[in-house]
Amino acid sequence: MTSLTMMGEEFQHMLRVMNTNCDGKRKVPFAMRMVKGVGRRLATVACIRAGVDVNRRAGTLGNDEVERIVQVLHKPEEFKVPSWFVNRKKDPKDGTTGHVLSNTVDTKLREDLERLKKMRNHRGLRHAWGLRVRGQHTKTTGRRGRTVGVSKKK
Repeated sequence: MTSLTMMGEEFQHMLRVMNTNCDGKRKVPFAMRMVKGVGRRLATVACIRAGVDVNRRAGTLGNDEVERIVQVLHKPEEFKVPSWFVNRKKDPKDGTTGHVLSNTVDTKLREDLERLKKMRNHRGLRHAWGLRVRGQHTKTTGRRGRTVGVSKKK
């Protein structure tokens, strides 16, 4: 295993991007994956669209390059990222298509579950009851500590 010797004034070991600490020793796309809502493919596409080399280390980025990457992540449709690439297609409230990042991911998920529970949807009821939602069998699996079995006769 090779050790990284990147000591210098311009190298940052911890990079702060969208309220998230990113490791400066990793390559840029892998460091961007620390942000919630950013996966491997989106991080690579954001670096390419922002004009940042994907083989550079994140600690060597300047503030302007980080800002360009953040702009691509916030508004991918302006940088010709296809609509099927984003993680929030056709929002139920306003019908827009966009990408949700950081703390907003948790907020949107909570809002969606509350909406399903409020309309008494089957999925919402399963979430409320703490049962499996996606059609799994629940007779024998997923009991999570509840002991169900045959009682002995005395």
